[in-house]
Amino acid sequence: MTNLEIVKSTYEGKTSEENGKALASHVAEDIQWTEAKGFPYAGTYVGLEEITKNVFSRLGSEWIDYKFTPENYVADGDKVVAFGTYTGTYKITMKPFSARVAHIWHLKDGKIVKFEQFVDSKTVVDAMK
Repeated sequence: MTNLEIVKSTYEGKTSEENGKALASHVAEDIQWTEAKGFPYAGTYVGLEEITKNVFSRLGSEWIDYKFTPENYVADGDKVVAFGTYTGTYKITMKPFSARVAHIWHLKDGKIVKFEQFVDSKTVVDAMK
């Protein structure tokens, strides 16, 4: 698989939890995963167990239909950028949101070694209020 195909495969699940499971087959053991400052799950997590616990499990349990819809990709060597939109409804407030987002993926030898998120965090946080 090319780096672009690997990244695209992580978005094929129907839910964030499914994508987290698909991601498992392509990540390096010590992957660094950074959620944007200001985002409800902000921080850098190392290893799939931390990512699943602090990001994917929470997205699956706290939101209804939380998803990333990719619209465009840019691939250059060991980097792939995915541009798109997050959508979902926060379970406690029942408020929906839509936020523009970019994901930067770094790969080495066919494994994802780093992920960084850039997102309009305010729209997500507002849905939680």
